[in-house]
Amino acid sequence: MPSPDANNTLRDLVAADREPLELLLRETGAFTPEEVDCALELLDLVLNDPSQKDYHVIVSTRGEAVAGYVLFGPVPLTLGTFDVYWIATSPSFQNQGHGRRLMVRCEEAMRDMGGRLVCIETSSQESYVATQAFYTALGYEIASRIRDFYKPGDDRLTYVKRLTDPL
Repeated sequence: MPSPDANNTLRDLVAADREPLELLLRETGAFTPEEVDCALELLDLVLNDPSQKDYHVIVSTRGEAVAGYVLFGPVPLTLGTFDVYWIATSPSFQNQGHGRRLMVRCEEAMRDMGGRLVCIETSSQESYVATQAFYTALGYEIASRIRDFYKPGDDRLTYVKRLTDPL
């Protein structure tokens, strides 16, 4: 008997993912049009420039459907520090473990690339409470808060997780 996750896969980004990921980003309702444009610009960079090393994408699927993705990369001029720039799951696939699986695989990939520290930036707005709880459940801690960063009343929260013990 196949496991419940038998139809769930994690894989690298392919060109056919572009359209479903754009739809996913718009459907979540979590991102402004400008944020969606920024996310798509990074996806296009990964798809159109295979020589670039700044961004990596892992896609989660359920059967043939794209369920979510994470985009991450090394922080320039650091030793083993990575940023998670985007993570999103389609509303029809939320609360099914896709985000957790994406983050676990993302952290494995970062470790394989010499990663020791992960930073994730998010908003303090009420609409991001579930996102904040998601990061906390994965072992991330708030390392900084910059008040009014995005706009008055919208702070930037930076979550951090150590992948290795400090030297």
